[in-house]
Amino acid sequence: MMEEQQQMEQELQNIIGSISPLDEAAMEKARARMDILTKPQGSLGRMEDLAVQLAGINGDFFPVGARKRVVVMAADHGVTEEGISAYPSEVTAQMVANFTGGGAAINVFGRQGEVEVEVVDVGVKVDNNLPGVKRVRVKAGSDNFRRRPAMNRLETLKALMAGIECAREAAGDGIKVLATGEMGIGNTTASSAVMAALSGYETSLVVGRGTGLDDEKLLHKQKVVSEALEMHKPDPKDPIGVLSLVGGLELAALAGLIIGASTHRIPVVIDGFISSTAALAAVKMCPNARYYLVPSHLSAESGHALLMDYLDLQPYIHMGMRLGEGTGAVLAMHLLEAAARVTLEMATFEDARVSNKDEAGEDEKEVGSETKGAEQ
Repeated sequence: MMEEQQQMEQELQNIIGSISPLDEAAMEKARARMDILTKPQGSLGRMEDLAVQLAGINGDFFPVGARKRVVVMAADHGVTEEGISAYPSEVTAQMVANFTGGGAAINVFGRQGEVEVEVVDVGVKVDNNLPGVKRVRVKAGSDNFRRRPAMNRLETLKALMAGIECAREAAGDGIKVLATGEMGIGNTTASSAVMAALSGYETSLVVGRGTGLDDEKLLHKQKVVSEALEMHKPDPKDPIGVLSLVGGLELAALAGLIIGASTHRIPVVIDGFISSTAALAAVKMCPNARYYLVPSHLSAESGHALLMDYLDLQPYIHMGMRLGEGTGAVLAMHLLEAAARVTLEMATFEDARVSNKDEAGEDEKEVGSETKGAEQ
């Protein structure tokens, strides 16, 4: 067991060491392209920043119509024994079946956006062995981290490597954009504990209502997280250890997916609070992984805004969503497609024979100014 753990640790470090920053030449090329398109410079705001980031990831202009996939990692959490969720743990397996039946929100959004939905059982308590579910089961759910560690280190490493393997397979399938999704009753509690341990934020700031807890149950949830952190005393300099002590199997697998995608230079659209906590763990393990993250939406879960600030990321969508599953990430994939199309399909000033601001005379500049005022 110890030898296997050491081998996995070394393999993970080798993978992390292979991840490089973005391609600066490709980003400069994309910036130059944006500046000659038929629009005032910078007028597409963060869409231009996104186009530049995608070029830096891809090493050239990002392709139009790229294949996209959301990977929904599913696992159960032993901490549900502490009464921290409005739903029983059995719902995890039931929702996995709903995913395979095509009836969940993520399926609807995936069909609408032409995004493949891959469901991965990394540790669901009930082994349904459903067709269409990728089985990489490490164990039947994490343990109750209020009483004992959620996982041992080897189990955590196995979940991380399972996520890395999902990214490798996606790259082999020709996937150019990945998104993080998850399902696991109790995972906002685990995410809150992991975030608090890695960031140093007080539990009262990061523990939210999850599935819709009332005030009394929210205070109980905060107490459970605080007591678990006090008992385990996770080391923030050891993100694998933090995931092992107070995390969850799907959190570790999502962190692995992000690391794996980064090795293949695939952008990862991160969903809400749970996915972002996995991203935090991935960035703590591999700072270069942050360059490959595309934040999708700002979750209504209380800790998410703080987490985005901590990672220095600005979500693109603000809709008060907190469902999970990858729903916000799949919605944001439309923005990636738009950024790719603007870069490659929008005419330049020269193509359209439109005078740009450097070529325009004073009269033309005045007309442009008046038009801008009319638009406002």
